Amino acid sequence: MSITRRNVTFGLAALTLAACQSTLQTTNTASIAGPKTLPPDLRPQLNRDYAAWVASFRGRALSQGITEQTLNSAFRDTGYLPGVITRDRNQTEFTRTLEDYLSIAASDERIAKGRAAFSRHRSTLNSLEQTYGVDAEIICAIWGLESYYGERKGDIPVISATSTLAFDGRRGAFYEKQLIAALKILQNGDITVDRMTGSWAGAMGHTQFIPTSYQAFAVDFTGDGKRDIWSNDPSDALASTAAYLQRNGWTRGTKWGRELQAGESASRVIQPQAGGPRFAVTGNFNAIKRYNNSDSYAIGVGHLADRIGGAGPLRTPFPPDKYGLTKDDRIALQSRLTSRGFDTGGADGVLGPKSRAAIADYQRSIGLEPTGDPSQALLKSLA
Repeated sequence: MSITRRNVTFGLAALTLAACQSTLQTTNTASIAGPKTLPPDLRPQLNRDYAAWVASFRGRALSQGITEQTLNSAFRDTGYLPGVITRDRNQTEFTRTLEDYLSIAASDERIAKGRAAFSRHRSTLNSLEQTYGVDAEIICAIWGLESYYGERKGDIPVISATSTLAFDGRRGAFYEKQLIAALKILQNGDITVDRMTGSWAGAMGHTQFIPTSYQAFAVDFTGDGKRDIWSNDPSDALASTAAYLQRNGWTRGTKWGRELQAGESASRVIQPQAGGPRFAVTGNFNAIKRYNNSDSYAIGVGHLADRIGGAGPLRTPFPPDKYGLTKDDRIALQSRLTSRGFDTGGADGVLGPKSRAAIADYQRSIGLEPTGDPSQALLKSLA
């Protein structure tokens, strides 16, 4: 994910800062507080080294215009989140095929929810298109990919997440910058500390802005004096996304691109998956990539936007995978495994960890080596 937007993607002891050392020595190291819906490793924990880092950070924050009142409010009931470090350390580096990516990004459910969301917010989205020149369906599609139309905005305290990552040091300078930006957002009164939540990496709201991007691009579209990208009303978040794209090169009246048919040519053509669809793309494709620097993401946004607008699926089929299976084969495999009691987590044609575990369990049950790898033979054995 591009660092241009959100790649990233304290505690009671920290609140006292300079006086926190004696507090830490006598306080139980169990969780301080935190939403009970979060797993234990994402609830604030007392940590002596973290508290010392917070004490040293205080001076740097004050020198950048953060007030004592903001610091005290922001650091109350927050703390070190060990689960954030675990997730940061264990990000799996792998590349999905475009076919797998689109199976998720433009699933039937995401398309249906997108059309419903577009219908509910048609007036706002059309107004944003008129104001910023960004296609209403593109704005809606980004919303769908980033938070499932507001259903998955994240509930991890941003101050705890960004301070934990800044303290950890792997990308310390970047996350300290995000922490300072988050504190300035609080100080400006756009949001209260208890409502400033997001992903483990500090991305926030309906369309997942990191704090520095929020500072640069967030919009008060509702006119209430606050740029509230967390509200149940997504207007400010959607407007902020439109403003982001406009200021990153979006050209009014130009589409992101389109699928090319056999024999067609264009000035700029990409084919992310060998043997799969080819796409003619425009400068607006680059604007989407400023949101997330990935060809698959930009195609996902564009294709989902087209589907929300009523277009049909891609017409060019993808080739079989390295196991010789088509998407229909993989869906059949998942369906048959599920019917035998081996839970794949759904039949979408994407063989992720749960599907592979189900394959391994099935292989073990029939006396085969549990590799978790699919095959035509395995599919036939389940017929």
